[in-house]
Amino acid sequence: MVENYSSGIRPDFCPGCGNFGIFAALTKAFTDLKLDKDNTMVVAGIGCSSTMVQAFSCYGIHSLHGRLLPVAMGAKLANNDLTVLGIGGDGDGYGIGSAHLIHVARRNIDMTYVISDNQTYGLTTGQTSPTGLIGYKTKSTPFGDIENPLNPIALAISAGATYVARGFSGDPAHLAELIKRGISHKGFALIDVYSPCVTFNYLNTYDWFKNGVYKLEGTGYDPKDKHAALVKALEPEESDYKRLPIGVFYEEERPTYESMDITLKKGPLIKQPMPTKEQIASFLNENR
Repeated sequence: MVENYSSGIRPDFCPGCGNFGIFAALTKAFTDLKLDKDNTMVVAGIGCSSTMVQAFSCYGIHSLHGRLLPVAMGAKLANNDLTVLGIGGDGDGYGIGSAHLIHVARRNIDMTYVISDNQTYGLTTGQTSPTGLIGYKTKSTPFGDIENPLNPIALAISAGATYVARGFSGDPAHLAELIKRGISHKGFALIDVYSPCVTFNYLNTYDWFKNGVYKLEGTGYDPKDKHAALVKALEPEESDYKRLPIGVFYEEERPTYESMDITLKKGPLIKQPMPTKEQIASFLNENR
């Protein structure tokens, strides 16, 4: 039952917020995969979407702004048996947290990162975010944004993420399938989600997205082709954001960081015995 993954705490999103669709998709993915709640951790940053960590009845950490990935990576390396998910917004992930995104992707840490991409800072009442479009008028850009928007799909593929997808919170059933596939994938999975902010973003509305999004499934597109994935990632900006592909852009099999780490080959760190004082002293003496 869906209720098995709910803590009973309702996320405090604005009525109509796209994050409700993301929450529904995550809950369905957890349910369909029958995730073990005692072996699942959700790590959130700071932002509107990050409050949903309290709504799940598994382990959760509400971390610092832009720092959810180091926390999530630390949890995964301490106990690599955990299913670890990160949930955050585009400001958290593509602004202050962008450097962490690059390095977690290149290391191919086995975790899933779902980003609610609404092109605005909803929590701080409507400033432009790194994915805001040129000309977008906000409190921080009253005459229109003059910065080129970040392309998160192209960035993730270039940085080394082994599963890169994009969904739309207005289609939670399709998004749930993308999340399920990302969780099942062995490696770093990034799922960018077009998610309208109904309170502050009057440009990128539900209708705006519905007029542009189309699914890659059924088009003959091959997500194993990295070059084709980068070309497809550029399609929104090259079409002046008239065509917005959603689905799996790229997927490859590559050894994860955890599978190559010598220490973790002995098992999760939390299940390994603590070194004795003598072992520590011997190690320090050997490496002077």
